[in-house]
Amino acid sequence: MAVSLLRRSSAFVALVLLTALASACASANGRRAVPPGTAQPDVFLYERGKEALDRKKWVTAREFFKQVTETYTQSPVRPDAKLGIGDTYLGEGSPEALVLAIAEFQEFLSFYPTHPRADYAQYKLGLAHFRQMRAPQRDQTETREAIRELETFVTRYPNSALLPEVQAKLRDAKDRLSEAEFEVGRFYWRIRWFPGAIDRLSTLIKSDPNYTGRDGAYYYLGESLVQVNRKAEALPIYEKLVAEFEQSEYLEQAKKRIDEIKAAQSIDAPQPPTPTATASAPRAGASGTPGAGPAPGTATVKTTQP
Repeated sequence: MAVSLLRRSSAFVALVLLTALASACASANGRRAVPPGTAQPDVFLYERGKEALDRKKWVTAREFFKQVTETYTQSPVRPDAKLGIGDTYLGEGSPEALVLAIAEFQEFLSFYPTHPRADYAQYKLGLAHFRQMRAPQRDQTETREAIRELETFVTRYPNSALLPEVQAKLRDAKDRLSEAEFEVGRFYWRIRWFPGAIDRLSTLIKSDPNYTGRDGAYYYLGESLVQVNRKAEALPIYEKLVAEFEQSEYLEQAKKRIDEIKAAQSIDAPQPPTPTATASAPRAGASGTPGAGPAPGTATVKTTQP
């Protein structure tokens, strides 16, 4: 009797544990989150996912969104849930999660290219690359990808409310790429390979005329030109620095260079010829002039004919 009771008790405990474990698993993946009788379970799950996303509960939010995309394939909120999955990966921010975020946003744009939130997906796709950008001294592959995706946004969605934010990120990405070029040019200047510095910095200024740090590019380009005795070409570069930047660490030195170059130019400039005295024409009557009378004060000798 006691053995039988013990067996029943053990079986009951095991059943309780299994039920609790199943409930925990179901709760963890959101499968039992829909109350019985819910009229729109897909919308209910989507809203729970949004709430978890707002609380930065990335895994929980993702499970809610995935249940929508996997279970309710014809739901009107399925595209939004798809974006939500991408947002959870973007929120996690690890290198692996950012790669998954890129995949989610690319899939959204492939499946729903004309969706009202396609601009949002395109922006987040660019942002996922943006957050993987490396320091200027490192490889700039992700920077170039971010620029490409953000420029695609500007082209496709010029009237989007997200445009100002996208343009700000695009400027930051371009600055990162230009900063990488600037560092190379300045390195060439430091090792005194001035032709290389001139080439890099000139190309940088032409390719990205709105580069935020172009005052440094102007300065080191001017310095490199001075070092190879091309001061006439350096002068307008320094003048652009002074004209475009009211505040810059290079401003005072650029002004000094301008004064030095202009002073040297004024010294080297060819001087106009000095006027020389010209001989006056002989006055009428001066001696030695054919047909002229005697010069003043000259005695006249009369010759008497024999």
